[in-house]
Amino acid sequence: MAILQIKNLHVTVETEQGTKEILKGVDLTIRSGEVHAVMGPNGSGKSTLAYSIAGHPKYTVTQGEITLDGENVLEMSVDERARAGLFLAMQYPVEVPGVSMSNFLRTAKTAIDGQAPAIRNWIKDLRESMEALKMDSSFTERNVNEGFSGGEKKRHEILQLEMLKPKFAILDETDSGLDVDALKIVSEGVNRAHETQNNGVLLITHYTRILRYIQPDFVHVFVAGQIAEQGGRELADRLEAEGYDRYVKA
Repeated sequence: MAILQIKNLHVTVETEQGTKEILKGVDLTIRSGEVHAVMGPNGSGKSTLAYSIAGHPKYTVTQGEITLDGENVLEMSVDERARAGLFLAMQYPVEVPGVSMSNFLRTAKTAIDGQAPAIRNWIKDLRESMEALKMDSSFTERNVNEGFSGGEKKRHEILQLEMLKPKFAILDETDSGLDVDALKIVSEGVNRAHETQNNGVLLITHYTRILRYIQPDFVHVFVAGQIAEQGGRELADRLEAEGYDRYVKA
C-alpha cells in the first residue's frame, strides 16, 4: 500500500503586496484505494495544496513535509515526483503546440517506466480508453490541448490518468466548466482508473455535484489555509445544504 503523507505544511506565494502565507499547517494522509475530497470557498488554499505537492515553482514550502512511501517529496524535482507516482490534473490544462497527443502520452509513459511500452498493447489500451471517454481517434494526431474545448481538455487529463497509472491522482477542480454529460464521462474515467489501479485520489472541488459520481471516503473542508473540519460523505451533503458561511464567520 502506497502512502502520501502531508505534515504541518506551510506554503507562501509572492504577490504584489509581498509574501503571503496560503497554507498554514495542513495535515493530510492518503493511502492507496482511498478517495479524499477537499472542499472550500475560493482562496482557501485548495489549489495551492495541489500545486505544492506537484512542485510548482510559484509556491514555497516554508515549513512541514510531504512524503511518498517515506521518501521526501520536497527534495524531488517535478519530473522525479511524476516518476515516483504523483499525477496532477490541472484546473486549466495548458496547450502544447507542436507536440501530438500520441507522442506526448507515449513519451510520458516511457519516462515514468524507464522503457517504452509494447506498441501493440499500448495502442489497444489507448484506443479503449479513448472510446470510453468518447474521444475521437483523430485526437491522437492533434497537438496537445490545442483547439480543444474545455470538456475535451478535461477528458484528455483523465486519459493521461488512465494511461500513466500513477499511485496518486490529484484532481484540481476537474469538474469546472463541464456540462452534465461531460461531467459523467470524466467521473466514470476517474472511477475506472481508481478501481483498476487502486490509486489514491485527492479530489479538489467547490461543489458536491461531482461527488454524486465519485464517492469520497473522506471529506476535508479548507478555510483560510487550514482544514476546518473532516468527515465522510455526509459532510459533503451538509456543505451542499448549508454552504461555507459558518466556517468563514468562525
